[in-house]
Amino acid sequence: MAAVFADLNVPGAPERKSLQSLLEAAAHLGYSTVAINHVIDFKEKKQEIVKPISPSELFPSLPIVQGKSKPIKIVTRLTLVVSDPSHCNVLRSTSTNIRLYDIIAVFPKTEKLFHVACTNLDVDLICINVTEKLPFYFRRPPVNMAIDRGVYFELLYTPAIKDSTMRRYTISNALSLMQICKGKNIIISSAAERPLELRGPYDVANLGLLFGLSESDAKAAISTNCRAVLLHGETRKTAFGVVYTKKTPRASEEEGVLPVRKKAKTEV
Repeated sequence: MAAVFADLNVPGAPERKSLQSLLEAAAHLGYSTVAINHVIDFKEKKQEIVKPISPSELFPSLPIVQGKSKPIKIVTRLTLVVSDPSHCNVLRSTSTNIRLYDIIAVFPKTEKLFHVACTNLDVDLICINVTEKLPFYFRRPPVNMAIDRGVYFELLYTPAIKDSTMRRYTISNALSLMQICKGKNIIISSAAERPLELRGPYDVANLGLLFGLSESDAKAAISTNCRAVLLHGETRKTAFGVVYTKKTPRASEEEGVLPVRKKAKTEV
């Protein structure tokens, strides 16, 4: 069966046209699923969580995926940049707009917040800084706990293409994460702002080798692992709608994630 590739980080551009051309380029390169990412940085004033953009607002008819003869699937993502523990409170709130997003990601700026994100926060993705030297070392207990909870780590490849200094940081930060997680629960996304910055899935998988991933883990980082993130998001959303207990989400979470993990193991 042919792999289904995904790019779970396409920035939600203010200009509709530039976002449309990015999505068309992604479909042409063979990505079946793309997430439009809305970023909230709490350091900036007056940040509010708006409703996610709907695909029908962007395209009357969605672009067709190269080699698939199916339209591209567009999902929504919210990324919270947190630099203070109080910033995490928004995840504990019952904000209806937060629940409308398919994927919730968090970008922790300190070691303490990275630990909280791995062990406690109800998120699907943890973003790893690739544009500067990490201010802390990854530690095994929180990373393993995140993996056990079905949370994934995201590495971006666009900075590595744009700038040689950022390439050093990207590879160095990625390798230090790989030493701890052993290639498990990693996704690679673009965060491309222009169509020219996008790369095809097989090129991205090759970049994954530079980041310290094995060949099968690099392919999973743009396919099966992305699907697991979306399943984790679905579980989180349904858990909100059900009576809040700890057992139900955990069971359904593992149902959604384990088959993918087993599959990744058999591919190694």
